[in-house]
Amino acid sequence: MIDLKTKYLGLELKNPLIIASSGMTRSLHLLQELEKKGAGAVVLKSIFEEEITAELNSQITKAQTPTSFYPEIFDAFDYSDMEDSVSKYLFLIEDAKKHLSIPVIASVNCVTSNEWTLFAKRIENAGADALELNMFILPSDFTRSSNDNENIYFEVIEKVKKEVNIPVSLKISYYFSNLGTMIQKLSQTGIDGLVLFNRFFSPDFDINEKKVIPSSIFSTPNEISISLRWIAIMAKRVSCDLSASTGVHDGEGLIKQLLAGANTVQIASVLFKNGFDVIPQMLEVLSKWMEKNKYKSIEDFRGLMSQQASKNPAAYERVQFMQHFAGKGVV
Repeated sequence: MIDLKTKYLGLELKNPLIIASSGMTRSLHLLQELEKKGAGAVVLKSIFEEEITAELNSQITKAQTPTSFYPEIFDAFDYSDMEDSVSKYLFLIEDAKKHLSIPVIASVNCVTSNEWTLFAKRIENAGADALELNMFILPSDFTRSSNDNENIYFEVIEKVKKEVNIPVSLKISYYFSNLGTMIQKLSQTGIDGLVLFNRFFSPDFDINEKKVIPSSIFSTPNEISISLRWIAIMAKRVSCDLSASTGVHDGEGLIKQLLAGANTVQIASVLFKNGFDVIPQMLEVLSKWMEKNKYKSIEDFRGLMSQQASKNPAAYERVQFMQHFAGKGVV
């Protein structure tokens, strides 16, 4: 019998396929459909730090926006609705826990360690099984050093961990000057998991209308290479679980990330493109591959192709390009 069960953030999952935070996880109806199709866990659509702060500071008007707010948030939200969105988010957590049997992971998109961190306790009280912090600090403030930016990550983790007892994971980007060391240091803060990597709004220009428009909203299969490389490099070198995200669009991608060393794999874009039936299809590919290779459980092969387990660890680094351009394959 093939056993797809795995553990992530101390939670038991029936399989390693997690539905990432997105529009697909914004309502109870969608969450129930995702569970029926076989999802191992769900990460709820993120609530923004600015929404939480608006609820905590209900007397603040747009004209009196605190310095911790990013002005762009008002392009995406009606300020008058922010407070209401917080209540709706807590109700969504409660409803999801009443009707789902799979783990429900809340998500907060944050950029500071300000007063919003107090809200983490309300997320826990609403019944969330875990909390994922989605963080990316754009290095566009020229008054702050790289150390200033990186310290915010540690400050957020410290404050949130003081508020809650549920597992906490951190979803980050690969935009760090010393990525491997940063991942390792973050894993040693007491968090339960790291998600590599988040994907965020990328601007483009409409040259006729002369305005900023979204670009590349969904990931593509070729984007798996970045997370695959770093999951493989960091597997067995961190003090927490690893979840792979971005670029996984089929069962083969799921298998690759598990071979690299991921505890779980998160998907979103492929659901928008191909629908929820992708979930059982990916799990079937995984099961058949395990059966073919005589693996009974995920742990039988997880991390077999990580850098530490590899006979040719240089294949994950610069040498692969030298061999490629020399016309030689990587062995």
